[in-house]
Amino acid sequence: MDNEVLRILIDERRAGAENMGVDEAILESVNAGETGATLRFYGWREPTISLGYFQKFEEFSGQDEAIRKLAVVRRQTGGGAILHDDELTYSLVMPLTGKKETEIVNLYRLMHDAFTEALRRWSAGVKYRGERRGISEQKNGGKAAVHSQRGPFFCFARDHHLDLVIGEDKLLGSAQRRLKNAVLQHGSLILGRRFKQQTSAELRKVVEEDFTLSELIDLVSDQVGAKLGLPAGKGTFNAAEWRRVGPLSQKYAGERWTRQR
Repeated sequence: MDNEVLRILIDERRAGAENMGVDEAILESVNAGETGATLRFYGWREPTISLGYFQKFEEFSGQDEAIRKLAVVRRQTGGGAILHDDELTYSLVMPLTGKKETEIVNLYRLMHDAFTEALRRWSAGVKYRGERRGISEQKNGGKAAVHSQRGPFFCFARDHHLDLVIGEDKLLGSAQRRLKNAVLQHGSLILGRRFKQQTSAELRKVVEEDFTLSELIDLVSDQVGAKLGLPAGKGTFNAAEWRRVGPLSQKYAGERWTRQR
């Protein structure tokens, strides 16, 4: 384990259940102290609906036929459903060491700041939504807690002041899950839209012609590492994580998990 480096994983496109299994395998590995902070970038093998942990499955079954035909998984994080298609997905897993960066709102800001600063390379016009309607943050015991279990079916139809937007349309939203010793935050950056149900911004419509995902990933990685005080270095999955991926992917592929609510 190397706690002095931010491990960067540039992953392949995977099926939804495997993507969720990999995220949880990393979370368990960090929670067990087997590895340090990890930032993973990945995509989706096919268009997939991911339900928020607290969403009712009947919300999905009540959607249009075009949506019901898509693959569906349930995330380990809350919030609304996401139609994953033409996007860059990230997951950041951090040990909970008492650092301010890992507090709930601070971690959202850390990642969203990193994307905002990286996207300035292409003059993308990305900004925070800011304080306005739809804010779902409240004070609880002196700390800010994000509550995102209520609202429209799709996450990108919901508003939160920490959303990254282009104009009024959401471009990037994130969600978290916390264990005793580690926190997972993952989020979706929308590159383009193919479904009428997607109401998001489209990054490819506002960036300059020389935009590449590989350069964006490098810039975001460097920004996150700098904010955490850790050098960013490309790494690989460890053996303990891969032992967990198979069983966890089977869990996410099963109806018992997906239809539990």
